[in-house]
Amino acid sequence: MTIKIYGFSASSNSLVVFHVLKELGLPYEVIQPAGLEEIKSSDYLATKHPFGKVPVLNDDGFQIYECRAIARYLINKYQGTKTSTILIPSDVHKAALVEQFISVDTSYYNPPISKLTVQLVYFKRIGNEVDLKIVNEAREELEKVLDVYEKLLEGKDYLTGEFTLADLLHIPYTYYAINVAGEVDLLNKRPNVSRWWKNISERECWKNVVTEYSVK
Repeated sequence: MTIKIYGFSASSNSLVVFHVLKELGLPYEVIQPAGLEEIKSSDYLATKHPFGKVPVLNDDGFQIYECRAIARYLINKYQGTKTSTILIPSDVHKAALVEQFISVDTSYYNPPISKLTVQLVYFKRIGNEVDLKIVNEAREELEKVLDVYEKLLEGKDYLTGEFTLADLLHIPYTYYAINVAGEVDLLNKRPNVSRWWKNISERECWKNVVTEYSVK
């Protein structure tokens, strides 16, 4: 049975799952909700996601929501079955470092870059007024986080030394910030961060996601 993903193709969280599926070499079907009204409907809340969000995955009757949980599930079940890509190593110490940097992303990187992207990409796209105060505050916070990343990435191509789920989770929001919102200065003055971004954003599977779903 084909893996089904309920999600919007422009959603950063849905893009994470699409990317994981491609890295693992898994076929899947995307079911796009009709709109925000559908994911807030009583039926969707009762049968898909109780908070009215995307993505939701259904794998032969097993259903799970939240992109990081979905990613871990797919990796735990399918990693190594179709491709040689390792997103979470079996070595306990290496796996712990992946989880460490996933936590870093969740706690420190994701909050400011998601605020920035919502304002500069999503709000502009739907015609909402951009709140420059939020933009400036988010950019300032993100700059501080990236200063730490610049040190963490010294002498490394990836956060743990090898490409993992920790790196992958950073890609969609960063792509929107850099390639759509034009926040290239975030990279230009940080050579280690810039090298890391080049490495992770030029992966063939991510480029396929960008092309297939017209990410822009």
